[in-house]
Amino acid sequence: MINFKQTQLLTFLCFLLILLPSTARGECTCEPEDEDRNKPLALKYKMAAIASILVAGAIGVCFPLLGKTVNALRPEKNLFFTIKAFAAGVILSTGFIHVLPDATESLTSPCLDENPWGKFPFAGLVAMTSAIATLMVDVFATSHYTKSHFNKTQHINGDEEKTGEHENHVHVHTHATHGHAHGSVSLVDRSGSSELLRHRVVSQVLELGIVVHSAIVGTSLGASESPKTIKPLVAALTFHQFFEGMGLGGCISQAQFKSRAVAIMALFFSLTTPVGIAIGIGISNIYDESSPTALIVEGLFNAASAGILIYMALVDLLAADFMSPKLQNNGILQAGASVALLLGAGLMSLLAIKSLTSLIHELPKKE
Repeated sequence: MINFKQTQLLTFLCFLLILLPSTARGECTCEPEDEDRNKPLALKYKMAAIASILVAGAIGVCFPLLGKTVNALRPEKNLFFTIKAFAAGVILSTGFIHVLPDATESLTSPCLDENPWGKFPFAGLVAMTSAIATLMVDVFATSHYTKSHFNKTQHINGDEEKTGEHENHVHVHTHATHGHAHGSVSLVDRSGSSELLRHRVVSQVLELGIVVHSAIVGTSLGASESPKTIKPLVAALTFHQFFEGMGLGGCISQAQFKSRAVAIMALFFSLTTPVGIAIGIGISNIYDESSPTALIVEGLFNAASAGILIYMALVDLLAADFMSPKLQNNGILQAGASVALLLGAGLMSLLAIKSLTSLIHELPKKE
């Protein structure tokens, strides 16, 4: 299973890959226009963005985790299914409407050479490859840890049976009867453990996809010095972070991590975009978002993130819940979850009007 240190390491590597190449000015003559720049005003908007996004992300990711204290928000309750469907719609829309088009615009920018970037849909290729890779990680990680847990259970049961051999006939009889019942319980435990392990893999892979995307968005916003670009993004990204946090929080809640692990995952999600903005502010004087290298790196990472988000939303969130017996046997819950899904996807799509792709749209056309 992907552990927290590995997830954090991958995210920091993403930061470095985004930042380091972008400090080198490319030969491309596409330079942002200076007429819309207002560094003091832009800095005020950035500070507001850091505060609002941090609070919204923390509230969003913690809301589904209240199931331990609020009975209606427990994973087995209908309200939880509805909230999770809404959040899945948000994540699905994020992948299709926000991140993938953003990657496409970066990789088809006029600042890049026509050959090969203009002759092949690299964004779609990377997104597809990322989705397939996520499937492989999902399958192999779940299979490996399920087998590992089952082998450990078998070893413990084997030791118990060996101990029983040294007892008298009456005790052996009793132990045999108990062993039969214990075997039935073990099958149930194995099924429950397998499902729990799957929830844990899903939550960590989903967080990886979200934080990679959030790192790129935060850095790009922090490096921008145009108030006209930043102002509409503050509200859009605040809602974006809140809704994504709800989706991730629902997965974390079902994974039943220990309190420390839950706190680390929630904190890591909440801080990624604000930290990205802070880093963007620090490198705003040397960051060149229109350089070919920066466009390629951001485009490729956005495309990979889109593939992860789309796969996770469709396969691990929507398909798993909508095909579950609980939803299949409850028509009212089916209708409610379907409406919540459409609302989540629709509201997130509306944010695209003045949202993430504004960072790319402000780039001037190549002369």
